[in-house]
Amino acid sequence: MKSAGKKIIMLTAYDCPTARILDETGVEIILVGDSVGNVLLGYDNTIPVTMDDMLHHTKAVTRGAKNSMVIADMPFMSYQLNPESALLNASRFIKEAGAHGVKIEGDIYLDSIRKIIDAGIPVMGHLGLTPQLVNQLGGYRVQGRTADEARIIFEGAKTLEKAGVFCLVLEMVPALLAKKIAQSLTIPVIGIGAGIYCDGQVLVTNDILGLTEKGIPRFAKKYVELNSEIRKAVTFFISDVRANRFPGQENSF
Repeated sequence: MKSAGKKIIMLTAYDCPTARILDETGVEIILVGDSVGNVLLGYDNTIPVTMDDMLHHTKAVTRGAKNSMVIADMPFMSYQLNPESALLNASRFIKEAGAHGVKIEGDIYLDSIRKIIDAGIPVMGHLGLTPQLVNQLGGYRVQGRTADEARIIFEGAKTLEKAGVFCLVLEMVPALLAKKIAQSLTIPVIGIGAGIYCDGQVLVTNDILGLTEKGIPRFAKKYVELNSEIRKAVTFFISDVRANRFPGQENSF
């Protein structure tokens, strides 16, 4: 798709019904993101998300996705300890949950990345804003604004490609830096808050559906307002029950 200039579409899913919809509408890659921590589990960030959390949600997604590639985020501390434990955890996503590959943040743990790839498990890279390092980065802010930061991200992208990752996510970096990286790599570069020049785009599905409670990031786009529609439906249900309009004869046996 990169060679043909066709944009790659990636969206997140954490459950079977959503995965089925994304699959049926032709989304190429479904990401079971550790963003499940923020989106569904009530955490302030992704750091508390566990392997058990991720396996649970990945299993649900793979039950719904029949055509899309399913990539599972490796959660915080699932690959940092040593390459052996990283491979063991990565293999669980493939063997137990049915994922097609895993995503790992940063370019620090190259030995773990190489070991996973050498075992036959595709790895997607992730540079720029890496949410698992939010405390070290000082919050959710754009990365690569200075020349030194941009050089580090660019070199990291080249390093990850050389290590064997099949794809790279760039999050919250300047558009021109993302363009330079996408043009320099043979693997696809998928952007999130990284401008229009990437080979594809990814967003959190809850953001585009208007299900995010605290407002969506600047780089996202809301296509529908399901939050208000759900509230409206629940309000109507409450009203019907209390007024004895539900259940009606058609809802009874």
